[in-house]
Amino acid sequence: MRVTFFSSAFCEPCARTRAVLDRAEAVVPGLVVDERDVARHVDEAEARAIRSTPTVTIDDREGAEVFRAEGIPTLDQVLVAIAKAV
Repeated sequence: MRVTFFSSAFCEPCARTRAVLDRAEAVVPGLVVDERDVARHVDEAEARAIRSTPTVTIDDREGAEVFRAEGIPTLDQVLVAIAKAV
């Protein structure tokens, strides 16, 4: 499973999303969120069709996207998506 958080430097909603994902990491043992600044990872953002920040994607073990939140996700949304991806 892979949790990726696409952010940008001056994005206030990104800070709130980061707080949600920090709580998810505290609740889910071994969870690691990979934060990607879209300005530094342009090719990956384009390949993943990231159109706005914040965007959170969760991929299952095979690499298929099972969740995408454009905007600030809730902790419950993230936790349910993680459960589906496992």
